[in-house]
Amino acid sequence: MTVCLTGCAEPSGDFAARLLDWYDQHGRHDLPWQKQVTPYRVWVSEIMLQQTQVGTVIPYFQRFMARFPDVHALASATQDEVLHYWSGLGYYARGRNLHRAAQQLVEQHQGQFPRERPALEALPGIGRSTAAAILALSRGQHEAILDGNVKRVLARHQAVQGWTGEAAVQKHLWMLAENLTPAQRVADYTQAIMDLGATVCTRSRPRCDACPVATDCLARAQGLQSSLPTPRPRREQPLRQVCMLIIQGPEGILLEQRPPTGLWGGLWGFPEVASTDDAAAWCQARLGVDPQECHAMEPFVHTFTHFRLHITPLRMWVQDPAAGVMEGAGRVWYKDTAQAGLGLAAPVARLLKQITQEDGETNGSHGEMRNAG
Repeated sequence: MTVCLTGCAEPSGDFAARLLDWYDQHGRHDLPWQKQVTPYRVWVSEIMLQQTQVGTVIPYFQRFMARFPDVHALASATQDEVLHYWSGLGYYARGRNLHRAAQQLVEQHQGQFPRERPALEALPGIGRSTAAAILALSRGQHEAILDGNVKRVLARHQAVQGWTGEAAVQKHLWMLAENLTPAQRVADYTQAIMDLGATVCTRSRPRCDACPVATDCLARAQGLQSSLPTPRPRREQPLRQVCMLIIQGPEGILLEQRPPTGLWGGLWGFPEVASTDDAAAWCQARLGVDPQECHAMEPFVHTFTHFRLHITPLRMWVQDPAAGVMEGAGRVWYKDTAQAGLGLAAPVARLLKQITQEDGETNGSHGEMRNAG
């Protein structure tokens, strides 16, 4: 595999200086995690920003900080509550890992963030680039990062070919990132190169005329801005099918907590069956009653990174379910989407909101929730 196009050259020595000059004038300086900077706040923001746009993250970060202002508050919370504050951000393993890492920081490091990158990388959900970002942005330590924005800037500037997820390409990009990171103003440089990728060297329609390092950008010189970085090889996304049972009884809507790992791990959702044909049998086996009424809602497709999920929601009404249905943990009767502090997958929250809108205020519900068991 060819990593670099013919003519690939080492960046000029003033790359960092040009980038810092641009950052001083045009960079982002008022993001919430840039205020009252601590390793904890940087860490939470970096995890939230993985696969998620800044504009989406800001309100989540602010709510999260208001509830979990430090690592001790996060570590002492329940996973349910953490996932509730994560609901809607997606990629829920990030929230679970954040919670586990906070507990390890308290148990193994007295709530302090290690100053060595390998020790940070040993925590759940923290890779090399995230660990480097924590140290560079919060403490100014000389660490190079390589997130998606940085990969795009470097791949274009040096015309690095090949999908950035391939080992040889990653190794080359890491070498460039390390060579370019200056000894001084490391935090500013780190934010600057991320800002450049986010606001100027964007995925589509990069604004090369506004780029401080455009004069020696090889992609620009060769007209390759639209083709670099090399896209990930396309793979057909399989389509899976599921029927979500929206079971409504006198106490509300039945929700179950999903297993701690896997799809939507630890979140709350509707019982699921393979098809609508299995719905009545599920009610008989689990609730001891037949549904009085069934109503199919509009199916929709929810897209994940590696597959698409075709969801058929089926509303069902039951009376006097067997008492044993609520024995033990893991089930609740859910009545109010606004006040119940549960972590919900995006499709589940969407359907609950839709049902609330369709039904209006029912049974004088004011956020009441009965825990299973």
